[in-house]
Amino acid sequence: MTTDQTHVTYRTQRKAAARNRVAILEAAHELLAESADVSMNEIAKRAGVGAGTLYRHFPAREDLILAVYQHDVRKLVDSVGEVLASHPALEAFTAWFETLAAYIRVKHGLGEALHNAAIQDAINETYAPVVAAVTKLLDACVADNSVRPGLDPADVLLLMGYLWRVAPGEDGIRQGRRLTRIVLDGIRTCPAPDSLEGKRT
Repeated sequence: MTTDQTHVTYRTQRKAAARNRVAILEAAHELLAESADVSMNEIAKRAGVGAGTLYRHFPAREDLILAVYQHDVRKLVDSVGEVLASHPALEAFTAWFETLAAYIRVKHGLGEALHNAAIQDAINETYAPVVAAVTKLLDACVADNSVRPGLDPADVLLLMGYLWRVAPGEDGIRQGRRLTRIVLDGIRTCPAPDSLEGKRT
């Protein structure tokens, strides 16, 4: 085999490996959303790969769940522009956070692995991109006068944390949306205190 042929073979193998990794992550995303107890073999089958291929990419279940979470969050961060283009700013804000909450619930499947410093560091790496995405959403909401200016994106992210603490299922979704209305009432644009004072007098 010539050097050029070797390079072509290597590139082909790398592309196939990259495709397999994405297929595994997409399959895991779908199946973990259905059940946190899904087996690695079920994920491999849905992805159309052998168990050996799955374990070469993700030696442990925790590695796979973490990779799914990171993959999902990167996609979500990259989606801000598209979400804002297709929804009014405040609706985009709400829809984006509901999706983030669904992704963070997957992270809870890491269980005891969250005490592993390396895994916790990897999760923490997603914080800055998420805050940057929240900043864009808030800027859009301020620009169309949906929420008041001066809100700290990190504070808003912390405030919205209830979304990934509500129970799974329809009851949890409904509760989350009720809580979202309360939060939005608190951050919407409102008259300045002086104006309110003037109305009372």
